[in-house]
Amino acid sequence: MDIPTPITWYQANFHYLQIAVNQVRQVLEDYLAYQQNQPNLAKLETTLSPDAAAILDYAPPALDKLCALFNLSQFDRYILLLCVGMELDSEFEVLCAKINGNPKQNYPTLNLALSTFHQSDLSILSSQSPLHQWELIERVEGLFFTQSPLRINQRILCYLLSEPCTDKDLAGILLPVPPSSSTPLPPSYQQIADKLIATWSKPLANFDDPVVQLCGSDIGAKQSIATIACSAVGWNLQMISASVIPFNPNELYQLMQRCLRETLLNHSFLFLNADEMTQGDPRREWAIAEFVEQLKVPLIFSTQERQPQHQRPMITLEVGQLSHAEQRDIWKFHLGSLTTELNGQLDTIVSQFNLNAAAIQAACLSLNSSDYTSTSPDQPQEDKQTDKEPAKTASSSTRRRSSKTQKTQPKIENPLSPLQTHLWDFCKVQARPRLDDLAQRIDAVATWEELILPEREKATLHEISTHVRQRAKVYHEWGFAGKGGRGLGISALFSGPSGTGKTMAADVLAKELRLDLYRIDLSAVVSKYIGETEKNLRRIFDAAETSGAILLFDEADALFGKRTQVKDSHDRHANVEVSYLLQRMEAYQGLAILTTNLLDALDQAFMRRINFSVKFPFPNAPERTEIWQRIFPKETPTKKLDMQKLGKLNMAGGNIRNIALNAAFIAADAGEPVMMKHLLQATKSECLKLGKILTDVEVRGWV
Repeated sequence: MDIPTPITWYQANFHYLQIAVNQVRQVLEDYLAYQQNQPNLAKLETTLSPDAAAILDYAPPALDKLCALFNLSQFDRYILLLCVGMELDSEFEVLCAKINGNPKQNYPTLNLALSTFHQSDLSILSSQSPLHQWELIERVEGLFFTQSPLRINQRILCYLLSEPCTDKDLAGILLPVPPSSSTPLPPSYQQIADKLIATWSKPLANFDDPVVQLCGSDIGAKQSIATIACSAVGWNLQMISASVIPFNPNELYQLMQRCLRETLLNHSFLFLNADEMTQGDPRREWAIAEFVEQLKVPLIFSTQERQPQHQRPMITLEVGQLSHAEQRDIWKFHLGSLTTELNGQLDTIVSQFNLNAAAIQAACLSLNSSDYTSTSPDQPQEDKQTDKEPAKTASSSTRRRSSKTQKTQPKIENPLSPLQTHLWDFCKVQARPRLDDLAQRIDAVATWEELILPEREKATLHEISTHVRQRAKVYHEWGFAGKGGRGLGISALFSGPSGTGKTMAADVLAKELRLDLYRIDLSAVVSKYIGETEKNLRRIFDAAETSGAILLFDEADALFGKRTQVKDSHDRHANVEVSYLLQRMEAYQGLAILTTNLLDALDQAFMRRINFSVKFPFPNAPERTEIWQRIFPKETPTKKLDMQKLGKLNMAGGNIRNIALNAAFIAADAGEPVMMKHLLQATKSECLKLGKILTDVEVRGWV
């Protein structure tokens, strides 16, 4: 005995639609028979099977839901099914042609509907009729209104058939947001989601509900919060970018109508992503404001900064960055048993890289596709002596100084394990796409041996490195972070003449700490327009927060001169710019370095807010000799270079490097090793560039 297979809701829904279409066909056949004075003996199936009826009692069919959503009358429903019948039943063409009295007019029209339905309603001729207002049916233009062919909108037909379909006019514009993953929200985000759930706790959200504005820089976090909240109240979520909202009022109205129809069909909230919205474009600001005010759907408005409220009620919630503890818990959740293999370094990674939940998950997933058991190419190694042996002509004081400098350097900590290295490098590159558009990334290649500085200054640099490396222990294990987020940043001021090693020192720190180094020219960041400087700085710091990159703000004199008395709005705003940068430096969970050639021009109030100050003096003769000893790579062929004589050249380290590089090109072109004559020629070129007079004392005995 065969056991009947239970039918699904999809089968029951299609059966219900077929029955409804048959009922309309029966009306047409009865009308045609009446017109022809002939009895209609054909009776179509118009009764739903018991199994289908039982299923649809529990979950209503799409046709009934559509009629309820758009408040369709019986006549509206009849016209809609006329158009559906044209798609599902070929007999409808024959019937329409016969009723219209013309074989070529084998399509439904409003006139046909008005003639055949006994409860017809002339309100169908109004543009406010639901069928026209919501574009449930389409009418061919160019003919009389009641004589135009009618057809069902493709999106509506797919809805009735419960087939997946995208409105062709919204393709690539309105995007469905996938359901939330099994990963739980961090506690701070769950609290925000709970507030949304409480706001939308009614069985069906009212279109007069307030707009929910989610403010913050992490679009992924805001989307996850919205998805969790929508799922909890039984709604879907769809997203649209503010960048696609048109300026033209007619186009804007059409888009709003389509979005409203789509949210009704999908039983969804709308997530408006305005995170990339920039101020200063009145047309775009107007269009977005109109979209928010006039589109009466449950709306989540995502912005980086708080936007003003207009007429429609608005609830604003701040979505901040994850706390250190929340990030650590997410790491542990995704790493699982691998957490123990980090040997206690997880706090260091969490302290250095301020990642969101998605980035942490991506970092952990990358372990599945990478061979992290092999050492990374840029894994820190024990420092190797790559410099050439000092020339025999070097003075004994120089050799003693070099030896003494070596002894003051602290022992480098044990290199990271392959697993730690893989995660560290993956995290480090997360912010690069954003930062690379805002600042110049410098490849860190310099070593401590190449940095020639007095012991006191070099010791301060090591102290800076210690602060960065021990952030996790001091701030989080020892509780200093509990005093508040402000003041946890590490700031340094590098001052001294041009070419004395300020940028190289930052390079050395970046290499030792295995961090990216970005150079920001403050003279290019500062704007004469009020508010623009802060915006430029905000973009830089926001982008850098993810990776904790070292930020090198060059030419600080462009912003940090002595603050004058406030005489007008521009003076007042200049002080605001300084205060804003200092505030961001103090809150930045990384190392921010400022460089200046004019230390005396800086305000003492500013100096008190800097953690470290390192002065880079102009090198003396022994120091210049040491620079010359280390300036040539070991692969460079040299011949009879007198380092002691070269040290008499009164040049800073940056200029010495330029001379050495130029001399190498000159020697290579001549097919010779680098000799004193090549250095003399390169020195003359450098002095000419600097406008410096080269004295005989400086180059005596070179050639």
